[in-house]
This record gives sequence, structure tokens and C-alpha cells, in this order.
Amino acid sequence: MASSEPPRKLVEAALLLVGRIHKGNSEAALAAEQELAAHWRTGSPECQAALETAERLWASTDGSHLQANVPPPSRQDPRRARRNALGLLGLGGLTAVLWGGGRWAWQQPVFEQELQTAHAQQRDLSLPDGSELSLAPNTQTRIAIYRDRREVQLLRGEMRFRVAPDADRPFSVTTDWGGVRVLGTVFSVSVREQQMRVAVAEGRVAVWPAELPGAAVDMQAAPPVTLTAGDAIAADQRGLGPRLQVPADSVGAWRSGWLVFHNTPLDQVLDQWNDYLARPLRLGSHPQLRQLRLSGSFPLRQPQAFLTGLPDMLPVRVLRNGAGDVSVELR
Repeated sequence: MASSEPPRKLVEAALLLVGRIHKGNSEAALAAEQELAAHWRTGSPECQAALETAERLWASTDGSHLQANVPPPSRQDPRRARRNALGLLGLGGLTAVLWGGGRWAWQQPVFEQELQTAHAQQRDLSLPDGSELSLAPNTQTRIAIYRDRREVQLLRGEMRFRVAPDADRPFSVTTDWGGVRVLGTVFSVSVREQQMRVAVAEGRVAVWPAELPGAAVDMQAAPPVTLTAGDAIAADQRGLGPRLQVPADSVGAWRSGWLVFHNTPLDQVLDQWNDYLARPLRLGSHPQLRQLRLSGSFPLRQPQAFLTGLPDMLPVRVLRNGAGDVSVELR
């Protein structure tokens, strides 16, 4: 085997495969092991050296590995204990430090971004993996792409996703009320009124509710429900609601200038309109108003037409005061 140091790019490629074996899903781990067996372990001396370095980097930055081999520091000579630890790390440990640490570096995002849209603002974003994201108004999100997964945290608002297929990097979206995971599909997720709603336009989406609001979602467990095109579901503090049917072309329709509602509570209907209106619509205090639900499609550019037709669809009155504020009251 060649004694010279292998090229950094080769080591990084080998480290990616080693990381998938240890931290990827079962399919990614199997594919990585097959790749190593076919092209690296019995390949050129340069490839073998790169793999050896990558495996040493991975092992040297494993905290449990160090804990098992480094004795507790002596009170009488702490500097000697530190020298012993560095000695045990050897060249691999020093290289890990110089290169950012094999395991630690592999686990860091290769892309990160935080986004927030303002009132009445929509925004489109293309990710480095080829996925396309659209943000509705008043939306806040955090995006991170790792070597073995892609993650979006939706804090509030609504997003539409067109996910580029990548079996080695599942795509997940988490909220305070649950999470979803896909490989490649088109779907939307919204967070409004202490509820997460998921709707699918293409492909399949697995959905998990959060056990408690804000709690981490275990998406390694079997999903309680899997949605296909035309399916929608909501999750709140009570868990998952019933599966609903929606037109697939209505998913993320706000991108085309429409608000589409399917048996949507009236308070959520007004909230979505308020994302675009200079003066927010107000819902009256009568408790029955929150029991009313609305279905229909309405052009965003014609809010007045929506208000004019609302009393014909629901038992409500639309009132306007002298200042121009609009409220919806029970009739």
C-alpha cells in the first residue's frame, strides 16, 4: 500500500460511505457497504489508503472510543493525561482536528438557511439538492441538508414542497404538532391555530403526530398513517385527525393566486385571508362561529367577493364599522 498520504477528495468520498454505514438508514448503509467492498477494500492502493484513513478518522472522533482508551486524568499530573490522550489519537486524531473531525464533520449540515416571509409576501427557494420550496406569507422556517438526510423545521405559516428524489437522504418536515417524511414528492405543510395540516399532490408522505406539543417526533418508528396523492390530514394536541380527500391540484394553490378550503374551520379561513389583507378580518365572539366550516376556492385578488358571498354559504353577517374594520358575526 502506498505510504504517501491519500488525496483529500478520496478520503472525503470514503468518509461519506463510512458515515452512511454507521448513521444512514438500512438501505443507504447496505449500498455503502457494497460500494466499499466492490471498489475500495480491493481497489487501488490509493483507494485502500483513503478508506483506511476515513475509518481511522471516524473511529478517532467517537467519544465512546476515547472514553474506553483514555484513563481518567490524574489530579497530580493533568498534563500527562492530556498527552496520553493525544498520543492515543495518533495521526488519525490530529488529522481529524485539522480536517474538522471525521465523525463531527460528517454530521454537520452541508447547507443551512433560515427564512421568514412578511405579511402578504410569498417566496420560492431552490435547494442545492434540486428540491423546490415555496413559502406562504407570515411563514418562518429553518432548513438543513446533511449528508444522510434533509430536514425542514416549520415554525409557523405554510410551505409547499417539491422534493427531489434521493433514497440516501430522506426529506423530513417537523412542526410542534408532528412530522412528515418523504423521499420524493409534492406536498404542503401548514402550522396554524395550534394545528399541523399535511396535504399531498404527488407521491407518498408518512406522517407522525407529536406526543406532546413541541416534543421531538420519533420518525424511526413505523408511521401511523401514510398519505398518497389527494390525501390530507391534520394533527394537534389530540393526535391525528381523520384522513380527508382533497383535489391534488389544490395543494399549495396560493402559489397560483387562490385560497382553497376543504371543510376548514371559519377561524382558520379568516386567518389565511389575513395573511394577505392590510386590514385583518375579525371573527365575532359567539362560540358557534368556531364550529362553522367552509369549502370552496376563492381568488386572492378578490377578497370583497369572498366577503359578499360568505353569508350565502354560512349563517353569518359581515359587518363593517366606520374605520373600515370588518367583522364576521353569527346571524
